Amino acid sequence: MLLPVFTLKLRHKINPRMVAVGRYDGIHPCLAAATQAGKVFIHNPHKRTQPVSASRVWQSPLESDVSLLNINQAVSCLTAGVLNPELGYDTLLVGTQTNLLAYDVYNNSDLFYREVADGANAIVLGTLGDISSPLAIIGGNCALQGFDYKGNDLFWTVTGDNVQSLALCDFDGDGKKELLVGSEDFDIRVFKEDEIVAEMTEIEKITSLCPMYGSRFGYALSNGTVGVYDKTSRYWRIKSKNHAVSIHAFDLNSDGVCELITGWSNGKVDARSDRTGEVIFKDNFPSAVAAVVEGDYRMDGRTQLICCSVDGEIRGYLPGTAEMRGNLMDTSVEQDLIRELSQKKQNLLLELRNYEENAKADSSSPLSEADGHRGIIPANTKLHTALSVNLGSEVQAAHTELCISTSNDTIIRAVLIFAEGIFLGESHVVHPSIHNLSSSIRIPVSPPKDVPVDLHLKVFVGYRSSTQFHVFELTRQLPRFSTYALTSPDAASEPLSYVNFVIAERAQRVVMWLSQNFLLPEDINIQNAPFQVCFTSLRNGGQLYIKIRLNGEITINTDDIDLAGDVIQSMASYFAIEDLQVEANFPIYFEELRKVLVKVDEYHSVHQKLSADMADNSNLIRSLLVRAEDARLMRDMKTMKRRYMELYDVNKDLLNEYKIRCNNHTELLGNLKAVNQAIQRAGRLRVGKPKNQVITACRDAIRSNNINTLFRIMRVGTASS
Repeated sequence: MLLPVFTLKLRHKINPRMVAVGRYDGIHPCLAAATQAGKVFIHNPHKRTQPVSASRVWQSPLESDVSLLNINQAVSCLTAGVLNPELGYDTLLVGTQTNLLAYDVYNNSDLFYREVADGANAIVLGTLGDISSPLAIIGGNCALQGFDYKGNDLFWTVTGDNVQSLALCDFDGDGKKELLVGSEDFDIRVFKEDEIVAEMTEIEKITSLCPMYGSRFGYALSNGTVGVYDKTSRYWRIKSKNHAVSIHAFDLNSDGVCELITGWSNGKVDARSDRTGEVIFKDNFPSAVAAVVEGDYRMDGRTQLICCSVDGEIRGYLPGTAEMRGNLMDTSVEQDLIRELSQKKQNLLLELRNYEENAKADSSSPLSEADGHRGIIPANTKLHTALSVNLGSEVQAAHTELCISTSNDTIIRAVLIFAEGIFLGESHVVHPSIHNLSSSIRIPVSPPKDVPVDLHLKVFVGYRSSTQFHVFELTRQLPRFSTYALTSPDAASEPLSYVNFVIAERAQRVVMWLSQNFLLPEDINIQNAPFQVCFTSLRNGGQLYIKIRLNGEITINTDDIDLAGDVIQSMASYFAIEDLQVEANFPIYFEELRKVLVKVDEYHSVHQKLSADMADNSNLIRSLLVRAEDARLMRDMKTMKRRYMELYDVNKDLLNEYKIRCNNHTELLGNLKAVNQAIQRAGRLRVGKPKNQVITACRDAIRSNNINTLFRIMRVGTASS
């Protein structure tokens, strides 16, 4: 369904995910890609005059149609597109761990060169929400920044962890783009400008995101999973033993609906149906795929799918013609239908054979001496499931427990559980030994994060003498806070940290929320307000107090600021709260944050001093080189040798200073991440407008280095007294 139309073999290596196609003169599409040693090459196969002056760009000695752009730092992300609509041509954007460059390729000049303290791991270019100007949005160290064509910082917010991927998509169908953010904490967050409107939790780092059409978008994880979401619902997903390097949406069969194209680490390229995930096209490269992009590279009015390998091989594909598409689509539909019916037939035949064998065994075999039953289980057999909290023992840690039992004397031979993020490999098999078979089984479950999880169960039920078993399939949801055990308030001291707020909800509704999100004992009897409940974390033994008063005031006591944020966000979702302001105080956490802010100042001071010292040494090197060359020309070998020895010592000092500077930068990034996470946590304690106000006010306080104001904002949500 895709026809190969051109192949190029460039003698430049390509960094994974760092390829873009742009019309840098407004007419000719050119391919830009990051390569090793801090360089970007621009391939322009179309004839046009190059600018004479070259401050950053020079001609590649390997190919006549390739220019090299010197960045002098390792490139971490790259894209191209319209940043300034008035120019009429595309801008090349190159991100590193310390800077963002907006480059005008045609005029060989910088539009802007901005220092970005939080780095740039991912980049996307386009319009966001109601912001009229196109933005170059970068994601780095728990932070998101958006720059216009002048380099003005028009957009900034924080996110939960280091950003790995970005995409712009009309998520809610209002005609305006939302920002999709994939991060290292396994979450896909959807930002409507600086407000989070949706969150989806995955089981691994989100490495790639791409818009498809409408509210549908593709995603890829670091464990080889690729799939499609429609809003917050996963449409389909597949998992491979290889790593998905790049994903892209492209209409390969000209039906007006994009398929998901994936480039893999083993060199495979495949196209999957947006509806089912079935492979409908594939090709192979001799080396890993670096990126999948699109563009009218042949300038014939048709957009090609362009696939690049890390070794510099580039292939272009065109969708099949309308006539070919019609024949292929008809054939494809027929083949799909035949395949589906054939599979159903096989399953039904297999099921029929099992029934026949069971009936045959039932009529011919004598009763089993062990249990007095034949193979077939009673028709009224039912399966019961229950979730409870096990406080553990000396030999076993505390955990959540799933109990599965049958309604009669049948035994459970095996249990298969499919659940995301709980078991290694997403599935867990419990297969009791022949001596421990019974009608009930208890399975420990320990979710690592406070998110609701669906447990998909397949339970094999029969008798001890059975050779074939009936399979029960059912789904049980694990509540969000299933790893917290209800305990007596007298059993432990109340945490000093708290969050306090008022909601207009009856106490009975709060009890319903508690029942849905925690594993409460069946015999619990919570009366009307005021009341309080106390929970103990099974993970770390921390305490969580939730107090409800008559006037609707709720106090949450916990030393875990993340847990407090999760509880508030869960309540806001359940009670449909749009705006919620809170008063919060986490003295231990705030004290740790104060120490981090002091370290940030220290690292900034060291960074400035080291930069000044390196500049001085650079001037000294130039001076020593000139003096050494003068001595050589004057045949004063003794002086020349002394100058070169001095040069050697200065160079050694520079190398040592560079190592110190690198270590200082690493420490600074770690502390900046902690600061950004603190702002994000303070935001998660609020909902709606108060949340956005806290994040903006915290950033302003950090910019003005007003630490006391920062902590006041985190506590009460506003800087004013």
